[in-house]
Amino acid sequence: MTVLEAARQQMIVMDTATHTMHQVGAPKLASTASAIAATSGSTGAGGTGGGGTVVNFPPPNPGTAQSTAYNMMSSFGFDPKTQFGCLNNIWTRESGWRYNAANASGAYGIPQALPGSKMASAGADWQTNPATQIKWGLGYIKSIYGTPCSAWAFWEGHSYY
Repeated sequence: MTVLEAARQQMIVMDTATHTMHQVGAPKLASTASAIAATSGSTGAGGTGGGGTVVNFPPPNPGTAQSTAYNMMSSFGFDPKTQFGCLNNIWTRESGWRYNAANASGAYGIPQALPGSKMASAGADWQTNPATQIKWGLGYIKSIYGTPCSAWAFWEGHSYY
């Protein structure tokens, strides 16, 4: 009985605490420009197609969706050293690089294609294969924005791409 009473008291304290808390502020996301300014030793590079200056980005760990994208970028005409950071910014926010990420609107996968079935144009395994999703997503970015950094610049202003 003592244990139950202690648990009850703890629940009352936690409930009271949640009703007395209030948000005093929200963190601000850094813009590309401020991230570049804060990164020492980085050099800007061209080819952004309106996306601003970009920072050289090291290759991600092998065996990850990020590594697959990094290695696939040059086949779409993107320099991964200068464009991957922008792509990473978008897809980290859109899906966390999860191939099975879905939201209520019907967007699906790493690039959050809407509807997800659009990615079938890149391969029949679009629902389960990160490489197929990445291939589709890079093609989408190239056709709509020109480069990942241009897509990121749009994303920063609209919270979607």
